[in-house]
Amino acid sequence: MCVNGFQRAKCEGRRLSMVTCYDYTFARLLSKSAVDGILVGDSVAMVMYGHASTLPAGLEMMRAHTEAVARGAGDKFVIADMPFLSFRKGLAAALDTAQALMCAGAHAVKLEGVDGHEDVIQRMAESGIPVMGHLGLQPQFVNSYGGFRVQGRTQEAAREIVRQASTLEELGAFAVVLECIPASLAQEITAALRIPTIGIGAGGACDGQILVLQDLLGMNLDFHPKFARPFSDGAGSVLDALAHFDEAVKAGTFPMLEESYR
Repeated sequence: MCVNGFQRAKCEGRRLSMVTCYDYTFARLLSKSAVDGILVGDSVAMVMYGHASTLPAGLEMMRAHTEAVARGAGDKFVIADMPFLSFRKGLAAALDTAQALMCAGAHAVKLEGVDGHEDVIQRMAESGIPVMGHLGLQPQFVNSYGGFRVQGRTQEAAREIVRQASTLEELGAFAVVLECIPASLAQEITAALRIPTIGIGAGGACDGQILVLQDLLGMNLDFHPKFARPFSDGAGSVLDALAHFDEAVKAGTFPMLEESYR
């Protein structure tokens, strides 16, 4: 998969699958899968570090995790999130951030919203930096929303998201993530755009879907948003393995002779 493959998939009516990943080990597994792309999301701050929002995911954190994923991702297309405010500090600062993430191994960057940083999106696209947009629920706006809430439910809010999606396409974005918006609105946007839409909590009509790897593996015992279907009982498998390890150690059956050096 390359950036042109996103457009080709849309034209051919082929659904795109993407996974958010933050580390080398899981990236290596993803490299052996049929998944189309990997997002190194700023959700790393929440999933890997236990923060309450994505805001603490600064450039150094994003660069380190992008490098780790890129080392294990093989030929998978890797997208890295632009950190909070990094694209709102002027064109030069935004380009420096994008350069750092691309040099860390990303093939593209993703940023939230469009209003107020149109010049950044356009300049990056013109400079050979593929840009993915992100509309609907934008986690970096959590304090403005008063929490993580579904967006676009009123007619006015829906029209605004439609407008922003069209603007992203005009500015040169190659795709747009639609997060936590009504399925009917996502369907309308998907039909109107020439670039593909990637949904998360946006219904089944989008051109593709993305989930955080830990969510689709069922690794979270106390986090169950309705859109994050667990495709495995990962938490149960880990807890079972830990229980078996503990039992073997305490019973003296681990390590065995064949597991020891002579």
